[in-house]
Amino acid sequence: MSVRILALVGSLRAGSHNRQLAEAAVKLAPEGADVQLFEGLAEIPFYNEDIDVEGSVPATAVRLREAVGSADALLLFTPEYNGTIPAVLKNAIDWLSRPYGAGALTAKPVAVVGTAFGQYGGVWAQDETRKSLGVAGAQVLEDVKLSIAGSLTRFAETHPADDTEVAAQLAEVVARVHGQAAGQSA
Repeated sequence: MSVRILALVGSLRAGSHNRQLAEAAVKLAPEGADVQLFEGLAEIPFYNEDIDVEGSVPATAVRLREAVGSADALLLFTPEYNGTIPAVLKNAIDWLSRPYGAGALTAKPVAVVGTAFGQYGGVWAQDETRKSLGVAGAQVLEDVKLSIAGSLTRFAETHPADDTEVAAQLAEVVARVHGQAAGQSA
């Protein structure tokens, strides 16, 4: 049985290093793991309880909830915007946290990784993302971490999949998420 890991990327930029990192995760997935990138976070409106009612939920939010609901685990890739989580990723978490106590994130294994230009690789954004996911009911894999500093220079001419050190670290992250999800479904 294949373990489905859904990747959400907090950067909308086409050339995003976090998107490249997510693409690398797809390539580096171990046997038995199927990593898929979710497309469409930009189209999901900001969370508003007034439109989160039966018959009014935007189709894009429904699609996100269904994708997460059918995944065995999540892997979030976040840049750091002004020291914190990007709005598009926080908005996705907000949609996935509802209905309260029974949202698509409830008890779902989730790991947060990423890269940023700063010297700490976006750890503040990753920590804020983990906090938000935990409050939303996810099973945050606190010990599965990867923060890659200096993204603008490190990946200026090299895709993360072609960086031997990053590829090895990312493969380990995906393997650990896979193992956690496989262990839950056993």
